[in-house]
Amino acid sequence: MTQAKNPPILVVDDNPDNAEIIRQYLEIRGYPTTVAHSGDEALALFETVCPAVVLLDVMMPGRDGWEVCRVMKQHPKLGRTVRIVMVTALDELRDKHEALQTGADDYVEKPFDLPTLATTVERNLQVRRAKAS
Repeated sequence: MTQAKNPPILVVDDNPDNAEIIRQYLEIRGYPTTVAHSGDEALALFETVCPAVVLLDVMMPGRDGWEVCRVMKQHPKLGRTVRIVMVTALDELRDKHEALQTGADDYVEKPFDLPTLATTVERNLQVRRAKAS
């Protein structure tokens, strides 16, 4: 696949090392990837990037991932099509339930391996394509 055919991805993580590792891994696979290091930065980039998938850390200072997810899903245009994958060290059942309650589409636990993350991205892109057709 060429980069032009792959939709953009927004990675949101307050840990610069995590964000950079994910960005490099996805870009090598042809995904145009933008990184935000805070919830506010993610929301500021959301309309510019128009991501197909957002990989969203939960535990961040300021606006946490739960709040960012709710705001993104309420966006009048992008909220209906964006797929949000919560990426978090929280692995309790109630945390997974909260992720789905806030509008998240999927959930990846930290520490994650990159192939699993890439599989999750691809699965969410397939769901998004199926809904669009």
